[in-house]
Amino acid sequence: QVQLVESGGALVQPGGSLRLSCAASGSIFSIYAMGWYRQAPGKKREAVATINSDGTTNYADSVKGRFTISRENVNSTTYLRINRLKPEDTAVYYCKAARFENFTWYEYWGQGTQVTVSS
Repeated sequence: QVQLVESGGALVQPGGSLRLSCAASGSIFSIYAMGWYRQAPGKKREAVATINSDGTTNYADSVKGRFTISRENVNSTTYLRINRLKPEDTAVYYCKAARFENFTWYEYWGQGTQVTVSS
């Protein structure tokens, strides 16, 4: 079982930057693949960035070059750095932890943090 707590969401102006944090507890953080997802009003939740236990990363095409995902296993924390924010980045951002064990995916979600981009 993993508990996830996101933080760092805020109201920012277009062109600004943010760093979101996702603190994990309750299990061995290093074995989990971590991901950031977002859900805008009226839209489906979408994956924006993932980082595997070995550090490999993947990004949605819409955020490549602006978003950077990272992890610090010693602190059991995953980060999402967002640069050059756009109004369309406005959404609730969620953190997910996942591991595959005994042919089963185990997934855990945080409660989300609001990012609003507006002038």
